[in-house]
Amino acid sequence: MTQPAGRNAAVAAVPKRRASAPAPLSAWRAMLDSMPEAAWIVEVPGLRVAGINAAAVSLLALAPPALDTLDALDLVGSPEDLAFWDEVCAGHPSKLRSDSVAMAADGRLVQVTRSVAPLAIGGRPATHYLVVVNDRTDDLRAQTERETLLSELQATLESTGDGILVTDLAGRIRSFNRRFASMWGMPEDLLTGHQDDAVFDWMRRSVTDAREYQRRLVLLQDSALMRSHESVTLLSGQTLEMVTQPQVSRGRPIGRVWAFRDRTELVKADRRIEALATTDALTDLPNRRHFSDALERAIDWARHDGSKLALLLLDLDRFKQINDSLGMATGDRVLIEVADRIRTCLRQGDMLARVGGDQFAMLVQQADHRGAEAAAQRVLEAMDRPYTLEGTQFTLTCSVGIALLPSDASDAGTLLRHAESAMQEAKIGGRAAFRFHQHGHDADLRRRMRLDHAMRQALAANRFRLAYQPQLDIASDAIVGAEALIRWRDPELGDVSPGQFIPVAEESGFIIAIGDWVLGQAVRQAALWRSRGLALPVAVNVSALQFQQADFVDRVARALREADLPGALLELELTESILVRDAGDALQRLHSLAHLGVKLAIDDFGTGYSSLAYLKRFPIEKLKIDRSFIRGVPGDDSDEGIVHAIIQMARALNLRVIAEGVETDAQRQFLAREGCDQLQGYLVAPALDAFSFEEKLQSQSGGRRRLRVVGD
Repeated sequence: MTQPAGRNAAVAAVPKRRASAPAPLSAWRAMLDSMPEAAWIVEVPGLRVAGINAAAVSLLALAPPALDTLDALDLVGSPEDLAFWDEVCAGHPSKLRSDSVAMAADGRLVQVTRSVAPLAIGGRPATHYLVVVNDRTDDLRAQTERETLLSELQATLESTGDGILVTDLAGRIRSFNRRFASMWGMPEDLLTGHQDDAVFDWMRRSVTDAREYQRRLVLLQDSALMRSHESVTLLSGQTLEMVTQPQVSRGRPIGRVWAFRDRTELVKADRRIEALATTDALTDLPNRRHFSDALERAIDWARHDGSKLALLLLDLDRFKQINDSLGMATGDRVLIEVADRIRTCLRQGDMLARVGGDQFAMLVQQADHRGAEAAAQRVLEAMDRPYTLEGTQFTLTCSVGIALLPSDASDAGTLLRHAESAMQEAKIGGRAAFRFHQHGHDADLRRRMRLDHAMRQALAANRFRLAYQPQLDIASDAIVGAEALIRWRDPELGDVSPGQFIPVAEESGFIIAIGDWVLGQAVRQAALWRSRGLALPVAVNVSALQFQQADFVDRVARALREADLPGALLELELTESILVRDAGDALQRLHSLAHLGVKLAIDDFGTGYSSLAYLKRFPIEKLKIDRSFIRGVPGDDSDEGIVHAIIQMARALNLRVIAEGVETDAQRQFLAREGCDQLQGYLVAPALDAFSFEEKLQSQSGGRRRLRVVGD
């Protein structure tokens, strides 16, 4: 090891040599071996390490070859140690104990407490010093964890709506939050100034029955493990719920935690409710009046703390058929079971009431749009399970209308009306579903959320389908490929255009799942056609988000492998934005795809911002001219010029060109004159289901065999 910088010349000049250890040194080394702490002996003035125990070797990760050349500053070489050993070498014996840092052989810095003391024999000057090191790493970590925990606990205390007070077994205040001081109307300086007696005196003078309050405190003080849950009425008119329980550590009480919650308004409401018939006799749920009062209180509280609420109005679908076919007694039993099922959908703090014959209302606390949707979905799923009564099994659904506070209304009456109208929309839309109240600028957002929800259901229910649009070789007039296009017919929404749901899927990230489904279906269909002697490439659109997934190439490879399809029969159509967003990563990924044999094309070329530099670098085989440029040819000079330029550029780069959206023979003739390779569009055929595509392909080749398709 190298000599530490800063050592004085006298120390540096002392040669290092091994000599036979004198008897005391042998004894000291034996002592080292018996010590559990990391320790070593330093010889002065040379500062050579004359002995070191196994604990130190392990702590500092020392290798055996290095042990013969160690000196004191190789192990712990802080400025403090440097100064200490300089003093010792200068003939000024001393002791040292402080926290320092040791350097392990593997480069680690080890936080230690280091103690150095001379090993003197008789009255002679010490020639050896004992260094004992204790690893502080675990202690420092524990200290950091304790400090973090204390910080988190204090933040938790301040974030709760309850007033919190913590005392020790002697009744001394250990902790509190500001809510506690505010709730009792207490100056905070009483608490921060550690005036415990003044705090408790303030509390005694604030309650209506000070004697009873003091009696309870004495009883709790005498019973360290007692728990208590009761109410306290203040002179201000407030009613506080007081919950106290022992604070226990390692099985022994160490203090007491007091939690105070302002229940003033709830107590007043309870007194009113007690005088009313507040419960539905059949289901034991709150009735409409009770629910209305609770809703008003919840709205007032929400205004106070800025929270959000959701009101769900549930109406059973075709419940009259139950009464008419099974009788009203059975209908009542059904209502009881409905109430029990919906109860299971409640979270803590939520409320359910029966507000009509077959109508229920649910108040969902702290719920935004997504929270309300989740609550509605829980209800629909709970209702969807079959019912069995008196040997008869049947299905009963409900329609749910949702209104939100404060976005839809600011008062209970308006909120109920909006939930009612939304529930009616759910009925009109086909029942067994939920609807949000629609208005103003929120309409589009809610439409997109419903669409996203419907998409996810559609994928799970296998409602998506693929159609295939033929791609025609202009020179031979032969079908040479197909583009797979997703189609969706929803039982509630009807035919949904990809232009509607694809942007929503891209925004929510669901495009990844849809893209995987399209890829798998298209590859399996291409493999099926190949097995029937109709081998032609199938093109699949790839979104930017899908392409950016780290395992995208692996997904493509897996799809090809599982379908036993050669990569040459799959063409991936990429948007121009993919190529420029992260050119380096895109280049590597495209080359990996090309290595699989997959053909690569740029879709909607001309609408993005590709550059010749990118096109030259990437293994692209085909450019697809966007339909917006084909629409104006022939006749539009601008569109003709753009199409001509794209084809010429493709020729220069040795790329093939396909035009989409070709609808007229004049457009075809123009493209043929310009040298375009392929086309697709209504002039050839619209997107066809797999069977119709096969028939068209076979009619071209003269065949008439009945072929299976994926999904048959």
